[in-house]
Amino acid sequence: MKPPPARPQPLGISLQVVARRPWVPAPAAVRLWARSAHAAGVAGLRPRARESRSSGPAHLGVRIVGLAASRRLDRDYRGKDAPTNVLSFPASREERSADGALGDLVICAPVVAAEAREQGKALAAHWAHMVAHGTLHLLGYDHVSPRHARIMERLEVEILGGFGYPDPYRFVTGSTA
Repeated sequence: MKPPPARPQPLGISLQVVARRPWVPAPAAVRLWARSAHAAGVAGLRPRARESRSSGPAHLGVRIVGLAASRRLDRDYRGKDAPTNVLSFPASREERSADGALGDLVICAPVVAAEAREQGKALAAHWAHMVAHGTLHLLGYDHVSPRHARIMERLEVEILGGFGYPDPYRFVTGSTA
């Protein structure tokens, strides 16, 4: 007999907006995207991984920054001296068990806007993708191996499809070729 699907814990979200340009979605949208990714991600975890999660409320921090802050964090934590779209900082095992912390996402508004423009995507759709992608990383999903990448990408497509957004891995360009 198959076990019933896990009921995701409520997800509390702290949102800090340090950069408001070129465009930052409304806090309600960021929270909705994160909660949807959290629910889908928890449901997609193997039963043993689900059981190891706190049964209480979960918490996620989201900070939206500009180019300089993103570059500094990417350099300090990943050794890459360039701003990036989203960074995920998972909570420690102790933080997870003590208060349900998942960790923090840092999203760079100018990089997200530039990528959306370069890839021919709607800005809101790309923001939703970055929030979902980062949230899934905090749940333990990754794209290091091709198999893990397929699992994570399928979830992202499902999450974004729930909002009516297209597959984020099908780039839309201005060319007709």
